[in-house]
Amino acid sequence: MRKTASLLLSLVLLFGILAGCSGADSASNGKGGGDIDLRVWSFTDELKKPITKFEEKNGVKVELTIVPIADYPTKLKPVLESGVGAPDVFTGELAFIKQWVDAGYWEDLSKAPYNAEELADKYTPYVFDMGKDKDGKVRALSWQTTPGGVYYKRSMAKEVLGTDDPAEVGKMMGSMDSVFEVAEKMKAKGYKMFPDEGAIRWFAQGNEPEPWVNEKNELKLTDRKIEFMDYAKQLKENGYTANAAEWSPAWFESMDKAVKVIEGGKSTDTKVFSYVLPTWGLHSVLKANVKDSVGDWAVTSGPSPYFWGGSWLGVYSKSKNKELAYDFVKLMTQDQEFLKDWAKETGDVLSYLPVTEEIKGDFKDEFLGGQNNYQFFLEQSEQIKPGIVTKYDQQLDTLYGNAVKQFSDGKKSKEDAIQEFYMKAKNAYPDLTVPAK
Repeated sequence: MRKTASLLLSLVLLFGILAGCSGADSASNGKGGGDIDLRVWSFTDELKKPITKFEEKNGVKVELTIVPIADYPTKLKPVLESGVGAPDVFTGELAFIKQWVDAGYWEDLSKAPYNAEELADKYTPYVFDMGKDKDGKVRALSWQTTPGGVYYKRSMAKEVLGTDDPAEVGKMMGSMDSVFEVAEKMKAKGYKMFPDEGAIRWFAQGNEPEPWVNEKNELKLTDRKIEFMDYAKQLKENGYTANAAEWSPAWFESMDKAVKVIEGGKSTDTKVFSYVLPTWGLHSVLKANVKDSVGDWAVTSGPSPYFWGGSWLGVYSKSKNKELAYDFVKLMTQDQEFLKDWAKETGDVLSYLPVTEEIKGDFKDEFLGGQNNYQFFLEQSEQIKPGIVTKYDQQLDTLYGNAVKQFSDGKKSKEDAIQEFYMKAKNAYPDLTVPAK
């Protein structure tokens, strides 16, 4: 289930380990109308505690069906189309959010009695925008924002760069050229800048990101994305990475200890300086795999802001329990008391601004040496441009990641790798217009 050099698929794969699917044969007919009052489907178990809270608060019984993410779209789509055994509330992930908001599966929350459009200024802009369909109607909301950063080892930063201060280290990595300057300094001390060259894919969009596909249905490979191919190859050829592919055993191992790297036919032990991960990477990846270097980490900005992953939820458009269903959506996305507790318990960086404004000054994470990463990520999320996600992204990101790897591994020339990308993109999506040779 682990993938290498994909641009946008990794969150999907990270959470794909969760299972526990339970059957549901029919929708109930309202509050208290049967043994089950509300049915919820999701691809992770993170809604368990919110559901318990909702049951206690409303005196209802909620059934949660958890389907592994690899199977989630294919199992959910038939029940949504037929209505048989369909949930009243269901979640959607970044990889397929734009397909689903346009499919009509989620209720239009812009209209009365929901009037969710009035909430626009209370959410992180890009997050609110992602839940809208092509006509601008709000279909889904999210409680979280998932901007990313560069997590690095403080001890290495002090030794090589003379400081471990996140603001100062961030200034040293404000462009791709300066990232390579830091990488060369790390190499001189026997360290590796990143675990693998795929780490920099998140900066391929630059500060002026554009969607893969424009309004004319044209596939656009920007200059910045093409430059990414050169940067990836340079990272590999200059020996700035540990050749530890993302999600591989070596990738996880190098978070906490030296790993063996074979270069020029020789095997050496080396340590990795930094990882490029989003908000959830701290709790679900680093903290889950680091023991010896707790407190020796910090997070800072890279050459450009980015986000990775996220979950949205909405009301099934054919639900017979829409009022109760939206009550649950409101708990998860708008209930200030609940969200404050949720943020402090889980570390989730919230998208609901009335709560983030209240709590952002109180966060300190000992794993990060006492840094307030919450404040940092909120500042990063403000810089993310809405409107750059399309329904084509998951597949195109994967195809382009493969093309980049073909080039960085020396298996194809840049031009051949790009042309193969165009060909495969056209095969996957015949409706797209791709550049001519």
